[in-house]
Amino acid sequence: MKKLKTSSRIIIAVASLCIITAYFFPVWRIDLFAPQYPEGLVMKIWLNNLSGDVDIINGLNHYIGMKKISVEMFPEFSYLIYVVAAFVVYGLAISVTASRKLLFSYLVISAIGGVLAIYDFYQWGYDYGHNLNPEAPIKVPGLVYQPPILGHKQLLNFDAYSMPDVGGYIIVGAVIISAAIWFIEVKEISFMRYIYLFCYY
Repeated sequence: MKKLKTSSRIIIAVASLCIITAYFFPVWRIDLFAPQYPEGLVMKIWLNNLSGDVDIINGLNHYIGMKKISVEMFPEFSYLIYVVAAFVVYGLAISVTASRKLLFSYLVISAIGGVLAIYDFYQWGYDYGHNLNPEAPIKVPGLVYQPPILGHKQLLNFDAYSMPDVGGYIIVGAVIISAAIWFIEVKEISFMRYIYLFCYY
């Protein structure tokens, strides 16, 4: 069997269309909690924008010499909307052609894209947390303020949490569903080959 089953094609099409919702929800978030902010502060990262308590966070970060967070410091915002659109079209193309090879290439590109995104976020966090203003009012020798890529990190008296938001979970979910379909299809084909060989001999 060289083509995907009809049910697999439908699921991939639906999963790809669901990615469109990433345009209407933030894809990532960074939450900060401290005794003076028990309700927490949040910065939400969209495909081309920032929202949340960005101004308050910038005000706090000024005291330790961190750069002001702004849309301009993220050049990725200029093309991410097109990258996501390309993945939606890619998924629909897989559904139309029913090509297992195209599905496999989609998964490979998704994996590479995920690694590059994590590396890019790490590079931004490193620069943001290490390159501090030497004239900052508060200086703690040897301490850097690089936010976590994923999960929790203690930054002075703040607990910082970095995690996907709604849009990010939808994108990741669509890729995971596509990967599951590919593995199911490959396993089924392998199983049918074993049955054929067993019956043949």
